[in-house]
Amino acid sequence: MSAFDPFVWIPRESVSRLLERLAGHGWRIATAESLTGGLLGAVLTSIPGASRVYVGGIVSYCDDAKRSLLGVPASLLEMCGAVSREVAVAMAGGCRQLFDADLAMATTGVAGPAADAHGTAVGTVFVAYATRQTCRAVGLSVDGTRDLIRSQSVIAAVALAGEAMDDAESVV
Repeated sequence: MSAFDPFVWIPRESVSRLLERLAGHGWRIATAESLTGGLLGAVLTSIPGASRVYVGGIVSYCDDAKRSLLGVPASLLEMCGAVSREVAVAMAGGCRQLFDADLAMATTGVAGPAADAHGTAVGTVFVAYATRQTCRAVGLSVDGTRDLIRSQSVIAAVALAGEAMDDAESVV
């Protein structure tokens, strides 16, 4: 079996461009990851100079970690499930506060090979951001292998971070 290379699917240019935009605005970014298990942070830090803007990340794979590290309310996890728009937003907000970042990204979803305990289908993904002013989440339905679902989730997170920057620029 060959080693997993996320850059088969994730364009380095998009990641580099995001990091340059963050640096240009003096922004710091942090990550809260469940589905991607640290892949988003790994992709960001694979680019030389990422330390100018990347402050850290939390891999909160289980609900207890989401609660204790990111402050996701237990009631939200019970009501909506860990794979939900609401939990993705709460993860991003908790991460932004924890790291005092200008932008935090969060990923949650089901990579398979089977649905989660709540019956959430494989390929169901939520990616969210939180800034000091606002938050937003998008839902995705991704087909493919576990590695492809995780990689597509990172691509979506990088794109959504770019949209967060666009939103911030339009306010200025």
